[in-house]
Amino acid sequence: MNDGPAAGAAAGTSHHGAVAVDPPLAAAAATDVVGLGRARAFAFVAPALLLIGVFLLFPALWTLYIGATDYERTGPKHVSPSFVGVGNYTDVLADPSFYNSLWLSLLFVGFSAVIGQNGLGFALAWSLRNVAGWVRRTVETLVLFAWILPGSVVAFLWIAMLDRDGGTVNALLGTPGLAWFVDYPMASLIIFNIWRGTAFSLMLYGAALSSVPPSQLETARLAGASGLQTLRDVVFPHIRGHALTNTLLITLWTFNDFTPFLLTAGGPGDDSEIVSVYVYNTAIRDGRLGYSGAISLLILVANVVLALLYLRMLRKRSVS
Repeated sequence: MNDGPAAGAAAGTSHHGAVAVDPPLAAAAATDVVGLGRARAFAFVAPALLLIGVFLLFPALWTLYIGATDYERTGPKHVSPSFVGVGNYTDVLADPSFYNSLWLSLLFVGFSAVIGQNGLGFALAWSLRNVAGWVRRTVETLVLFAWILPGSVVAFLWIAMLDRDGGTVNALLGTPGLAWFVDYPMASLIIFNIWRGTAFSLMLYGAALSSVPPSQLETARLAGASGLQTLRDVVFPHIRGHALTNTLLITLWTFNDFTPFLLTAGGPGDDSEIVSVYVYNTAIRDGRLGYSGAISLLILVANVVLALLYLRMLRKRSVS
């Protein structure tokens, strides 16, 4: 009896010897593979998601919660806070101290980060691009040294240098008795932050300038272009994305920097009370944790708006 073809069809094998795959079984197998891949991907990112949840999501939700209460550091309102809704936010937006701290923060960020660190970092990177190796490494090491030192250490160094009586700066300038952190608190903080934070901009621009084609620089030189024209027409178009990224990072870091508290604690009065110091003084010194939570959430929103603005500029640059 010749039942070979029928047997082959029943067994899922054609008369040519090829295996016929059952479509439902193939779809089920593909689904299992996809599910297994997703499970492995989730297991791979689970530790990162856990850290994000613990250190970012939970603090943000906690800040949102206490910002809607009259929670205080001590006393009855610490034990049983009351829900006040948006009351804290309306109080903050009507508080002159908040706008004073916001204005001082904008000055601090604009002059020390956007202009100071950006400008000095690029100037150093541009000046050192053709310098001998050991000279370049020495300068980069000295600049980096100021960046990697702990904030408490650099704060102590600057307090010692700007001391009213025995400070190094007063001795060099011949101005004994001048109290820099009292007479010029914001100027002192701006110069301090430029000195401390320029290293990051220097390293980023140093790497960015290596992407500029030397042939284009040589062409500009042979064409008689000045230094400013070369920077405008050749260099900046190549490093615009790096400049925006650098500006975004140092803006956010400086806006939330707490090191100035170690130098002036926001004083004298509130003459140097930037927003990070204002939040600390409101929460710890005054004990108004709910009120400070509302301020913190507003600062978070401001950070997000700044980041979105920079990211939009980066997207425009990539499209163009």
